[in-house]
Amino acid sequence: MARMPSAERRRQLTEAAIRAMTRDGVPRTTTRSIAAEAGVSLSVFHYCFDSKQALLESVITTIADHSVSVAKEAIRPRATLRETIRAGFQAYWDHVAAHPGEHMLSYELTQYALRQPGFGHLARRQYELYSTTYGELIEQLRRGMDFELRVPVPVLARYLAAMTDGLTLNFLVLGDESAAAAILDMVTDHVVGLIIDVPDQLDSLDAELSQY
Repeated sequence: MARMPSAERRRQLTEAAIRAMTRDGVPRTTTRSIAAEAGVSLSVFHYCFDSKQALLESVITTIADHSVSVAKEAIRPRATLRETIRAGFQAYWDHVAAHPGEHMLSYELTQYALRQPGFGHLARRQYELYSTTYGELIEQLRRGMDFELRVPVPVLARYLAAMTDGLTLNFLVLGDESAAAAILDMVTDHVVGLIIDVPDQLDSLDAELSQY
């Protein structure tokens, strides 16, 4: 059997860890159970991850990548800017609805990291990753549809990260999909209101110049 590249093996173990933690919870998931889930020996696990912190960081990043990848794919120019933005939110939300256990795990990882001495930086890394990811999605949208914002990108990115984080937890607790859809519609309208179309800016500039 051909030897699996280390990066691919790490991905295999990370996905196995996500499955095991989603099923059993973070505290009860052991390196041995993860290795068994992945179908590899314990020595292979320790070769790929030299600490539990390294494993958890990989898990946190991978969970974020799962939902971000579908949102990135969805954010492509559509008939209107609003439709484009709403499609991105919907893609993320479809992932939440399809994989609630994985999103519940992300909150458990936050609490676990905050309670474990020496693991607090993982929780900070997790939430910094959310904001950074939204910043990248906003820039992707700006490049595709050519507009400016009334607020700095980092501010909007943190706002959207906080909004989707709270909405996801609210849904996991209450299970109200219609309420979530209404909130996403409202947030989409809010984001559209923060956008300045470049052509509109030029028209305004032309109008000002024509007065002289």
